[in-house]
Amino acid sequence: MNDRINSSNNVINTTNSTTPQDLGLHFLEMVRFGLCDTDDDESPTELNTINSSGGFLFVAIDKLSIKYTNVNLHGHDVGVIQANKPAPVKRLVYYFEIHVKDAGAKGQIAIGFTTDRFKVRRQPGWEPNSCGYHGDDGLLYRGVSKKEPFGPTYTSGDTVGAGINYASRELFFTKNGVVVGAVEKDIKGPLFPTIAVHSQNEEVQVNFGQKPFVFDLKAWEAQERMKQQATIEKLSLPSNVSYRIVRSYLEHYGYEDTLRAFDMACESTVPPIYISQETGSDDQDNTYALNQRKTLRQLIRKGEIDAALGKLNEWYPQIVQDEKSATSLLLHCQKFIQLVRVGALKEAVNFGRNHLAKFYGLPGFQDLIQDTVALLAYERPQESPVGYLLEDKQREILADAVNAMVLSTNPNVKDLQCCLHPYLERLLRQLTACCLVRRSLNGDQGEAFQLQRVFDSIER
Repeated sequence: MNDRINSSNNVINTTNSTTPQDLGLHFLEMVRFGLCDTDDDESPTELNTINSSGGFLFVAIDKLSIKYTNVNLHGHDVGVIQANKPAPVKRLVYYFEIHVKDAGAKGQIAIGFTTDRFKVRRQPGWEPNSCGYHGDDGLLYRGVSKKEPFGPTYTSGDTVGAGINYASRELFFTKNGVVVGAVEKDIKGPLFPTIAVHSQNEEVQVNFGQKPFVFDLKAWEAQERMKQQATIEKLSLPSNVSYRIVRSYLEHYGYEDTLRAFDMACESTVPPIYISQETGSDDQDNTYALNQRKTLRQLIRKGEIDAALGKLNEWYPQIVQDEKSATSLLLHCQKFIQLVRVGALKEAVNFGRNHLAKFYGLPGFQDLIQDTVALLAYERPQESPVGYLLEDKQREILADAVNAMVLSTNPNVKDLQCCLHPYLERLLRQLTACCLVRRSLNGDQGEAFQLQRVFDSIER
């Protein structure tokens, strides 16, 4: 079910004007995505020694430890420092911790979040657009004159953490691995992890994730996702509807054996249901060339490209003999890749000259051909910049492309969209669109919905 979402979560769209010769272009873009799938949501790595109240604190060489070096006489004599980057927003939660090595004379240590316009001479929470959990009194400060009882005090030897739950739109704090409490995240804009020390000899070490947290963040994230899942599961759906959606998925991808077992398991418990013909195909069309599509998928997934090409030449010669189609290109590239996989480099060179060269002059194909041929240039191609081509998911993409092309040969198909996506994937696409809108209403903060992640979590 390998679908493709780009880094900005825009779903690739194939319009109704797509011709059978063009279907492979959809899957060609999915192959290209293997090279460009990067995460630009960078996390803080150290403390910002440029923007800090340097006169009141000392920052260690590692930029992860601070110590108050003065004698505080005034409320503004605070040693405050922010992280070098704001908290990343493209995730479910962001979290960091501090370890109080020495609480000093008064234990006036604070942890929290501030904006880039925060005055770095005040405790987090003492100014607008900031929030801080303070160690000496256990209070939570949120802006001028806003303080409230929150949690226990903390002192030498304690580890305290601060996090942002983007799903619930809350800031939360921990002490020694236990959640102290959470408050509404009412601060707008990028938030910087911030630490403050305010009395002689106070010393704090910061952990931005370079080492394991005291707080079990992964378990907490799992609980948050379970809460979301529980909300989804409260929605009622007739069993026969879900049965038909799953069945159409198995039919679409040619999983004949699984389909037979699924029908037998549901035969006595699930009544049949008929789905309206929005796509121009009926139940009989869904099983079109089912056995042949199953065979082709199995061969491609096992890397037996020669055998798959042979079957296609026998059953659907128009698919492989079109030397201008993206599907034909993908088949020939995969043949080259398989030769590289088994170390048949001379055969790969000859195959490239005799077959891949025919596609090179066609617009839109050069980059994939260049990446494919570049596998020969590396002693360890799996570790190279083009190593993505050797991943199993590339064979899965090819299998989906061939499956779609075979479905497109059905004379009863009126809309080629049904060749690309079964009902289940279309529902997931709608879910993606809804999640994107919801995220935009939250200032584009929170975990970016990845349709590919959903697909990968479903076993075929």
